[in-house]
Amino acid sequence: MKSVPNHLPDSPNPTHTVPQSEQVILVDEMDHAIGTADKMQAHINGSLHRALSVFIFDSRGRFLLQQRAADKYHSAGLWTNTACSHPRPGEETHAAAVRRLAEEMGLSVPLHHAFSFTYHVRFDDNLTEHEFDHVYYGISDRPPVINPAEVASFRYLSYTALQNELNTTPECFTHWFRLCYTQVAQLPAIRQLRSR
Repeated sequence: MKSVPNHLPDSPNPTHTVPQSEQVILVDEMDHAIGTADKMQAHINGSLHRALSVFIFDSRGRFLLQQRAADKYHSAGLWTNTACSHPRPGEETHAAAVRRLAEEMGLSVPLHHAFSFTYHVRFDDNLTEHEFDHVYYGISDRPPVINPAEVASFRYLSYTALQNELNTTPECFTHWFRLCYTQVAQLPAIRQLRSR
């Protein structure tokens, strides 16, 4: 799945600063690493870089969603998948997914790679997300212990309830989540949970 470029309103927080030492992995359209860049500079330039999205479901097949913290440098306060981030240079993407799930949500869950996709979206604060996103999923009934520096809140939603919210208030959800949640929900392992 590859999205077309979009332009979206956002809730930028100009007082938030991403540490300059934080690096992302630049990639080509086949996800081959071609260099590194400062995280904020990559989002200013719209450089294609490697990213990850983690989806956790409970045993009833409900999505575990997080609300991004209010001081995130983009998409602050929006609802999204359980965890999302970027692998560090030299870090395997799966290892980064495990790390970020623990850092953001206090969870340790076996993760499975589902699929990858690219998307490109420009926000009103002149930042651009251009990511080669690796999507992982896992199943757990353990409640999260959120990191307030990363996450404002969490909740569980069924697929039907989520679709209803996305139909009525899509602006409350991150762009990348809206692009891929249906494909995640249709994974055989997740469909089986909902059919119990």
